[in-house]
Amino acid sequence: MQLTKAEEQVMQILWDLKEGIVKDIRDRFEDPKPARNTISTVVRVLEKKGFVAHKAYSNVHLYFPKVSKSDYSKSQLFGLMEGYFNNSFPAMASFFAREKDLSMKELNELLDITRKE
Repeated sequence: MQLTKAEEQVMQILWDLKEGIVKDIRDRFEDPKPARNTISTVVRVLEKKGFVAHKAYSNVHLYFPKVSKSDYSKSQLFGLMEGYFNNSFPAMASFFAREKDLSMKELNELLDITRKE
């Protein structure tokens, strides 16, 4: 499942924090910060989507990620590879190498990393 830009911003913060209340999440945004209600709404949507859960302490909700950043990144990358590169890693890697104008040194580093994996 894909996240909206706002949802992804909140998830990035929660992945960094590990857990937090709405105020903690809001404090991590740059000025002008979104409204508290906006953050609260996004977090509730993320909870409905299964990305976030909470622990209730009286009337305070402590939110935490249910989906790891690694798992989400992997699903997005594989979706990109499937949707745009005919499920071919070499096609995707060569596209990024061309677009980023990678040097021979960077290409060799990529090969070395791939061999080690």
